[in-house]
Amino acid sequence: MSTTVQAGAATTAPAAGRRVTPTGRLILPADADRADWLTARRSGIGSSDVPAILGLVEKNPPLKVYLDKLGHDVDDAGEAAYWGTVNEANVAHRWAMQNRSVIRRVGLVAHQDHPHWMTTLDRRVTECPLDSHEQAPCALEIKTRSAFKSAQWHAGAPDDVTAQVLWQIAVNGYEHMHYAVLIGGNDYHQGTIRADQYADVIADITTAVDKFWVEHVQAQVPPEPSGDGEALTKLFRRLHPIRSGSVDIVRHDDALDALADYNRHQRAESAARKAKSQAKARMVAALGDAQEALIAGERAYSLEPSNAAPRVDLELLAERWPDAYEACVTPNPTERIAIAQQYKGDF
Repeated sequence: MSTTVQAGAATTAPAAGRRVTPTGRLILPADADRADWLTARRSGIGSSDVPAILGLVEKNPPLKVYLDKLGHDVDDAGEAAYWGTVNEANVAHRWAMQNRSVIRRVGLVAHQDHPHWMTTLDRRVTECPLDSHEQAPCALEIKTRSAFKSAQWHAGAPDDVTAQVLWQIAVNGYEHMHYAVLIGGNDYHQGTIRADQYADVIADITTAVDKFWVEHVQAQVPPEPSGDGEALTKLFRRLHPIRSGSVDIVRHDDALDALADYNRHQRAESAARKAKSQAKARMVAALGDAQEALIAGERAYSLEPSNAAPRVDLELLAERWPDAYEACVTPNPTERIAIAQQYKGDF
């Protein structure tokens, strides 16, 4: 086996348009300007878009993919994305060293027969570490994840990462791909995903992506809002940072249904809070002067001191210590739904 090439080492990039995988053609090299890359990837569906389209990541809804492809600024990548990029080369290098393999950066690739099938390969593996009879072209997907996500990797790659890798397999015509993940900054895992074990899944993924591309992106028809409500609200806040004027929703059945649902859930939430508070009071009453309640000699519940967050008088802080207020208090823009009195409850 060859000696290892440093992950991210300088290589001569193939010219754009040249086939670089069994079925993939290079659109942009790895060292392309990020602005050019962002523009080019909007002309197709990339591997990071696939879990969202499939509904595998609630906080990244299909609507966000749609808006991104139409050129809206909905990219809100935070610290996790930043550190993922920073650590990518280190994780790639660890995989290459551990497997005594050779890897290289490639760039943005599109399927030769389906131009909207796109992916940015983290690393192409030029010398696969598998047995000699499996020396087929392949690539490496690199991830970094929070320690809180560790359990998701116990049985292999989680569903969202598996979907990404299977999409890359479909775009590039690979028989298999490798993955490497760094969890919590110090827990390394690796594995291999084989195409023949997921043939039906790959077919379902490509069908779903093609449908999304044709029926939504090309037709410019947004998908129905779905997924995590907070993530959707944050998306709309970014899309419309300034609001004014009015819109008539009389003929908008979904908005009317949503208004009725909101009222119903708000009443249920209020009733649940009151019921929970009453149940707590009854449980405390049953304790008398005891701290712990038993059932058949075993602890059922206890009343424990709680370290609640201290309350801060922000007005007093701003008045007496304005420098401390400015240094410690940051704006947290949000909004609330204010329902007119005549539309509260059933209508």
